[in-house]
Amino acid sequence: MPWPEPSRTVWAALVVLAWLGICLQAWRGWRAGRVTAAGADHLPVAYASQGGQARAIAERSAAQLSSAGLPARAVPLEALDLASPPPRLLLVASTYGDGEAPDHAARFAQRLQQPGLDLRSLEYALLGLGDRQYPRFCAFARQLDRHLRARGATPLFDRLEADGADPAVLRHWQQQLGQLAGHAEFSDWQGADYQSWRLTRRRCLNPGSQGAPLFHLHLTPASGTPDWQAGDIAEIGPRQPAERVAALLAALQLEGAAPLADGGTLSEALSRRQLPDEPGELHGLSHEQLLERLPRLAHRAYSIASLPVDGGLELLVRQVRHTDERLGLASGWLCRQAAPGATIDLRIRANPAFRLPGDCGPLILIGNGSGLASLRAHLRERQRLGQHGHWLLFGERNAAHDRPFAEELERWRDSGHLARLDLAFSRDGDTPVYVQHRLRDAADELRAWIGRGATLLVCGSLRGMGREVDALLHGLLGAAEVERLREAGRYRRDLY
Repeated sequence: MPWPEPSRTVWAALVVLAWLGICLQAWRGWRAGRVTAAGADHLPVAYASQGGQARAIAERSAAQLSSAGLPARAVPLEALDLASPPPRLLLVASTYGDGEAPDHAARFAQRLQQPGLDLRSLEYALLGLGDRQYPRFCAFARQLDRHLRARGATPLFDRLEADGADPAVLRHWQQQLGQLAGHAEFSDWQGADYQSWRLTRRRCLNPGSQGAPLFHLHLTPASGTPDWQAGDIAEIGPRQPAERVAALLAALQLEGAAPLADGGTLSEALSRRQLPDEPGELHGLSHEQLLERLPRLAHRAYSIASLPVDGGLELLVRQVRHTDERLGLASGWLCRQAAPGATIDLRIRANPAFRLPGDCGPLILIGNGSGLASLRAHLRERQRLGQHGHWLLFGERNAAHDRPFAEELERWRDSGHLARLDLAFSRDGDTPVYVQHRLRDAADELRAWIGRGATLLVCGSLRGMGREVDALLHGLLGAAEVERLREAGRYRRDLY
C-alpha cells in the first residue's frame, strides 16, 4: 500500500528540522574552531579581513610558522574564546570604512571591551593593514592594541602598520615570525630588490671581551646616492660560506664556475640559497632545476648607525656562534667571510615607528649591545639639527673591553650634546648592573625629563632589557602615562 503524500504542515516541519540540523552542524564546527584557536596545540593567527587580504597574510604566516616547526593555524578573529585565551596570539587586522572593524570581527571587538576581562596571561603580536588615503589609518588595529594592553596582555613586539600591504612592513612581520620560531630560516614572500654595496671597512670594537665580538662595518653604494633617516633599517642578503657551497657542488659533481643566464655563476647563485646538509634528491637536476628547488636565503635586518651625510652606511653587528661552533649565517658573512671590497646585497627599509619628527624635545635613549647603532644615528641627527642636551643609558659587559664609540660619547658629554651619560656593565662587580637599574636609580630625573617633554627611545634586545625597561617604566610612571607617551609618539622602541 503506498504511503500517503505528506501535508504542507509536515513538509514545513521537515524543512525546519533540516535547517536546524545545518545550523547545529555549523555551530559544532564553529565551536571546534574556538576550542582549537584557544588550545595550546596550535598557535592561532587570527585575522580580521573585509576583502580577503588579511586572511591571506594570516594563512601565509601560519604556513611559514608551521614549516619552521611551530604549528600554527589561521582562524577568524571571532573564533577566539576570550574566556579561555591562548597563551600566545598573532593578529592580522584590516580597517574597514571609516576606521571600523571588518563586519565579521565587530562582535569580537565588543567582547574585548567587556568589564572584568583579564588577559594578563596573553602575549600577542599585531599587524595592522590600512590605507593612508583615509584619515583613520589602521584605526581598528590601533583599537585592538589599546584594548589588549588595557586588559593586561603583553605585546611581543610593537604594533606594525602596513599601508596597502607595504612589502617592507611585511618583511618586518616575517622577521618577527622567524624570531618566534626560534630564528628559523625562511624565504621572503616577495622577491628581493637588493642593491650592490661595498664593504669598505670593518673593525672589531671589543677585543678581549667575554662576550661575542662586536664589529663596526662601513659600507658604500656601488652606484647612486641612497637616502635614509635615523631609525631606519638595513636589510642584508647573506651568503653561504664558500666551503659549504663547494661541498654541495662536489657532492653533485657540478662545476661552480658554470655561467647562468643572468650573467652570474652557479656558485654565486648557490651562495644565496638555503643549502641542505645532504644532497638527497638533488642529484641529476639541471642548474635551473637545482636553483628552483632551493629557496633563497631570507634577509637579516640591522639598525643603521649613521646618516647619509656621514659618507657611508655604518652597522654594528654582533658575531653569532652556534653551539656546534658554526658562525651565524649573516653575521659570519659580514664579520668574517666577506673580504674588504666585497659586494654586499643590501636594501634600506624605512622604519617610521622609530623615526622622529624635526623637533621632539630632549631624548632619553636606552639601549644595550648592538642596539647602540640606532641610538647613535639619532644622536648624530639631533647634532646636525642643533638640538642638544640628551640622556643616554647604555649597557654592556665589561668597562675594560666593551665601550663601543667611547671617544665619541665622551666628546658629546663634554660638549653638552649629551647632558647625561649612564653606563651599566653587567660583568663588573659582584652584582650584575643593567640599564634598567640605572634608570630605576634615576627615577626622579626620569619624571622630570618626561615633564619637560622628553621622548623615550629604546633599542636592543627584546628579551631581558626591552621587557625589563618597559615594566620599569610602567612602575615608575604608571600604565596610563606610558600609554599616553606611546600614543603621542614619545615612547618608541626598536627591539629584536
